[in-house]
Order: sequence, then structure tokens, then C-alpha cells
Amino acid sequence: MFIDTHCHLDDPSLRNRLGNVLAAAAAAGVERFVVPGVAPEGWDDIMTLAAGDSRILASPGIHPMHAERCSDGELHQLETLACKAVAIGEIGLDYTYDVSRDAQQRAFRAQLRLAIRHGLPVLIHCRRAFQDLLRILREEGAGRVGGVMHAFSGSPEIAAECIGLGFLISIAGTVTYGNAVRPVEVVRRTPLDHLVLETDAPDMTPEPHRGRPNEPAFLPETARRVAEIKGVPLGEVAAVTTANARKVFKLQ
Repeated sequence: MFIDTHCHLDDPSLRNRLGNVLAAAAAAGVERFVVPGVAPEGWDDIMTLAAGDSRILASPGIHPMHAERCSDGELHQLETLACKAVAIGEIGLDYTYDVSRDAQQRAFRAQLRLAIRHGLPVLIHCRRAFQDLLRILREEGAGRVGGVMHAFSGSPEIAAECIGLGFLISIAGTVTYGNAVRPVEVVRRTPLDHLVLETDAPDMTPEPHRGRPNEPAFLPETARRVAEIKGVPLGEVAAVTTANARKVFKLQ
């Protein structure tokens, strides 16, 4: 069995056919789905999905592309949702966006502090900002709650630093691409007991489904590639990554 640690089931491409998406996932052995938030207006939908199906787990947060909207009002709303969430996210830093770095860092720190207050792990989004991100994680003591480095795009050395701070490394469909280099090296050099799997559906569709919207049913393709790189059975990848996800999100 698998846990998809990051999938946007609230996206219209998936939400409009959710019954079929979940049935296909179940047939593929995917048993739980962590659904992150990106903006306040989407939080109610995520919480409704989670309330209606015990397999769906909510993780509301403010994505760095919306960091300038992270006001006291939004943080208060997020605080009220924390008791029904398994994590806070996706939050972090992304310097590829035309969004103030100061605003991103303020929003990131505020949400880290909220997560720590509630004892919740965090789902971290990071692109081209790892040094600032690692510094802030250390300064805020984020290792007290840990979390997941979503669709990790850094080097094996940065992965090791994240692991040292108490975070798991999430592997997405990019590892299956024929031109993948860094994701393959990260998998090769990172112990399996520090890895989890995700689809980031409807994005990052793995081979051989590229060209279609991604969905949780495709998660085993990523797992197969991880098993191939590691030289271990697929069942071992499923068992260990699922156990890792259960532990970080405190699932039964």
C-alpha cells in the first residue's frame, strides 16, 4: 500500500471526477492522500474533502507565491483549522516567483511558528532558495515538528542537511523521466527510511503517463523507479515509505 503525501485533489481536473480518481487509486494500492493548501480561498474545499472521506488528509497553508496575502486575518483562520489538519503546507520559499523575498520569509516564519504551536509537521515547497530556507528552519527550530520536503529539487548534500533537521525527502514523478539526473542521485544516496512518495497531482505526471493530468493512481510508477534505483523490491519501497509517512503525519 502507498500514501500519496502531496496531491491537489481539490484541483478541478481531479475534483470533477473525484470518485473515479479515488477508485483508480485504490485499485493501484494508494490508501491515503495528503491534500495541501496553497491559498486561503481553497482551505474550505480541502477541509470539506477531508471531512467527507477518511482517506483524505488536509494540510492547509499559504504557498510562497501568495506570501504577500499572509495577513493576521489569514493566520487566524489557519489557526482555527489546525486542529483538523495533519500538517501545515504547502509553505516555504520560491525565488522563481516575482514575490518579495521579505514577504515570503515573513509568511514562512509565521506559518512555521503556527505549526510548532500546534505540534504539526510542515509540507515545504522550495525552489532556488535552499540556503535561506535551511537557515530559517534552523532559526525557528522547525525540527521540533519536522515534515516533508515536497517534490525535492535540491542536491543529495542539501537532502542530507534537511534530514539532519528532521525532514523527510519526497520523491515525485520527475525521477521517472529519461533525462532525470539529480532526482536519481538523490534517491540513490538517500536512505530509504528518509524517503516518502508523492504525485503532486495533477502536475509532475510520471512516465509512461506524461501528457495526461497526474493522479494518485500513477504513484506506483514513481515507486517502481525508486525500487529500480535502490535495487530493492517494490514491496519494500511501498512498506518503508508508507511507514515513514504514517510516522510524520501521526497516522494509525
